[in-house]
Amino acid sequence: MRRANEPSTGQQIGMSVALLVLDFMLIAWSVYGVGMAGWADSYESDGVAPSSVSQAVSQTWWLLGGGAVLTGGGLLALGRRIPGIVQLVVLGGGMMLVSSLAAG
Repeated sequence: MRRANEPSTGQQIGMSVALLVLDFMLIAWSVYGVGMAGWADSYESDGVAPSSVSQAVSQTWWLLGGGAVLTGGGLLALGRRIPGIVQLVVLGGGMMLVSSLAAG
């Protein structure tokens, strides 16, 4: 039985879909940024300079990880379980995607 102050499942699913669109845009932008950094590094002739890919991946990890903790954790704390879990899973998956791009 649902408590009176808890949002309905339909509202939570609607919120999840809206946040999912934003999450995918953020992940696509992050993948593009890491890819562009890798492309730019391929044209550097000296191996002395630190890799801009590692810097881009680090920034992306902070962005996606922070977003997962803040939005997912915040939504869970507010009692919105479905969108909170979706945020944690999608942004966490985005972190793994970006790290696999940098490794490969």
